[in-house]
Amino acid sequence: MKKTIAVIGAAGNMGSGITTNLAKAGYRVLIAGNDQSKLSSLLTKIKSNTPNADVEIIDCSKEASWEADIIIPAISYQAQAAVASKIKDVVTGKIVISLANPLNDTYDGLLTGATTSAAEELAKLLPNSKVVKAFNTVFAADFNTPKLGGNTFDVFVAGDDEEAVSEVSEIVKDAGFNPLAAGKLAVSRTLENMMLMLIGLSMKNNYNWLAGWKVLHNA
Repeated sequence: MKKTIAVIGAAGNMGSGITTNLAKAGYRVLIAGNDQSKLSSLLTKIKSNTPNADVEIIDCSKEASWEADIIIPAISYQAQAAVASKIKDVVTGKIVISLANPLNDTYDGLLTGATTSAAEELAKLLPNSKVVKAFNTVFAADFNTPKLGGNTFDVFVAGDDEEAVSEVSEIVKDAGFNPLAAGKLAVSRTLENMMLMLIGLSMKNNYNWLAGWKVLHNA
């Protein structure tokens, strides 16, 4: 039986991409955000493409998080403290997926420096939750095209709880990507820098925001 996933900030580019793919995969998805008209448009679009999709708009992020098994704050790093304060009391023991990259305004550095990461900071804000890093190394457009040149984009999954990492890896796979367990949550520092570099490469080489990472190896 598929679990219920709450996507907070579902009206944004990343949130809508994740919501669409997880709904298509058969998850029950609760969507919350500040722009109700965009959420309604997203729901209509999903239902038109996947009539049996189990997607519901929830007005309050705390209520959505309380009802869900897994929470995805599809929000900026700057917004995560405010969201964490709203949901902290209802996410004890639950998996919270961190996909934020702490980018500065000029996209040439990270606000967190070298000694922490957005995911680790979220874990401090939600000490009773199982924070797992995932989806931060792909662009929103990749949810529509998770494969290029015959290769499925890798999504790196990092966390301190092995069972949570395994469960999030299944979600990554269901969303259309190839999951790779990357290590403990501190590896998020590397993963967030990887996205910083990918953004720089995309801007320099005009990748049109359709690019991702792939580890090639001998099976």
